[in-house]
Amino acid sequence: MEAIVDKMVAADVIVFATPTYFYSMAGQLKVLIDRMVMKYTTITGKDVFYLVTSGDSEKAHVEKVVEAIRGFTLDCLDGTKEKGVLYGTGVNNKGDVEKTSYLDQAYQMGRNC
Repeated sequence: MEAIVDKMVAADVIVFATPTYFYSMAGQLKVLIDRMVMKYTTITGKDVFYLVTSGDSEKAHVEKVVEAIRGFTLDCLDGTKEKGVLYGTGVNNKGDVEKTSYLDQAYQMGRNC
């Protein structure tokens, strides 16, 4: 865990990416956020992106996940600037994302950073 936090401290940009499980972020991301309680104040001045996928085609369901992550990034990490959000809806099966423009959108968000 400490190695991940150290990389986040050193980074200029942090991308929070997760699939949606029952209207929430994956447990692995939630555990990372929860375990950062001792060092989150060392992560400051970051640009952040959110990439959230879901088999559900309703964007409103995925927005709940982004709001939960924002609660950590924008309210707890000093100087954080949100740079982009990608709502990857309707990607439930392996290969589904390749039939969408999501990969290109993510690439363009990164280029424009």
